[in-house]
Amino acid sequence: MKNSDNLENFFDSSYIDVENKITTLIEDDDIKNILQGGKRLRSLLGQLSFKACTEGKEDENHYNRMLEGTVSIELAHGASLVHDDIIDKDIERRGKPAFHIKKGIGHALLIGHKMLTTGFDIALSHGQEVAKLYVDSWNEVVTGEIDEVNFNKNSDNKLSKENLFDSYSKIIDLKTAALFASACKAGVLEANMSGDILKVFGNYGREIGIAYQLADDLVDLVQGEMLDSVILPLLNQIDSKKLKLNFMKKREIKRIFEKNKDKIQKFYFEEIKKHIKNAEELSNSKDIPESEYKILLNEAPSYIINRMLREINLTI
Repeated sequence: MKNSDNLENFFDSSYIDVENKITTLIEDDDIKNILQGGKRLRSLLGQLSFKACTEGKEDENHYNRMLEGTVSIELAHGASLVHDDIIDKDIERRGKPAFHIKKGIGHALLIGHKMLTTGFDIALSHGQEVAKLYVDSWNEVVTGEIDEVNFNKNSDNKLSKENLFDSYSKIIDLKTAALFASACKAGVLEANMSGDILKVFGNYGREIGIAYQLADDLVDLVQGEMLDSVILPLLNQIDSKKLKLNFMKKREIKRIFEKNKDKIQKFYFEEIKKHIKNAEELSNSKDIPESEYKILLNEAPSYIINRMLREINLTI
């Protein structure tokens, strides 16, 4: 693992800044409660992208405006988690009862909508490009959610005829990676830059987002959680016989998973490393100005993923 002391210091100080900005901007106690305890990874990457584009030479007003923009990212992400917990019937979030458990599904749905409109209001105040980015990224997230719901609903019949891993990858790209990409692009726009560098940072964020979701799914699998939208594509991908998993009982699928556990972990590692490498290569783009923040961009992908994998005592 790379020496990441400077990156850790940057993330720690940036985390405090975005927490303070959330406290300043958000008055609704329910929204504050939902946002409490988040890692702020998307916001931190947005800040890092902004700093890399300005080379850290921005004034205080410019920085504070960028921080305001990161709050809209947190609001969109927080809303997606509220809705996710309802769809997945999860009863816990970040070690506490899920919001819909505490306040009811109806209230949770409406607060999620309020978070989205509050985030859009912030994005709109930052100009048309930022507002369009907000809407487009949320549309991708919702599309990914719908794909996952349909996947799980149909996993008992039609999905054996499809390429399951392609479906899994598409869900990850839309549901998770899209918001990572948008966070990085928002940082570029807040730095008043566009063109090729916007594409570079969008792709950079997307690669990190894919690697992050893969790592998150690996942690869940090791800890015993088995969602159809994760386990079926994996077993289909790593089994040379392309088993007709849709005809199998849950206990049979679990047995096959246990038998292939080492192969699955190796497959995950290879996939995660591939996306980390892609992100590192993008961070070296000639379109990004040379500065200390460009170095941090290069270190961020492996640092972020390894923080996730610590939960299961693994390191990429």
